[in-house]
Amino acid sequence: MPITLTSVIIDAADIEKESSFWHRLLGGSLTPTPTHHFIQAPGLPVIVVQSAPGHIPPNWPEGTPQQVHLDFGVDELATADRTATGAGATRLRPTDGIPPETHTGSRVYASPAGHPFCLRSTRP
Repeated sequence: MPITLTSVIIDAADIEKESSFWHRLLGGSLTPTPTHHFIQAPGLPVIVVQSAPGHIPPNWPEGTPQQVHLDFGVDELATADRTATGAGATRLRPTDGIPPETHTGSRVYASPAGHPFCLRSTRP
C-alpha cells in the first residue's frame, strides 16, 4: 500500500499574512475558509495554513527549536531568493556567508509566522 503526502499544515496566528506569503512564493490557487487557507501549487501537496491564535513562532536556530521545515528545489537560487524575500520571507542564514546572488548551495528563511524553510539549488 503506497502512502502519499497530500498536504502540509502550517499553524499561524495571522492566517491572512501567512497564506498570502506562501501563495506569493509558490503560485497556484488560494482557497480561504474562516479557519484554514488552502494553497494548491503545481507539483506540490496542498499547503494548508490553519488558524492558531496562540501560535508562538520558533526562534531557530538560536532559541525555540523548529518542529518541521520545508525544502524547495530551485533552478535559479538568486531569483528564488528575491521571490522569497519579496513575498515576505526573512533570511535566517545564507549558508556559509555565500552572497544571495550566488547560483549554488542553499538558503534558510522564515515565513511571516516564523516557520523555517530552505531554498536549495538544483544546479550541479
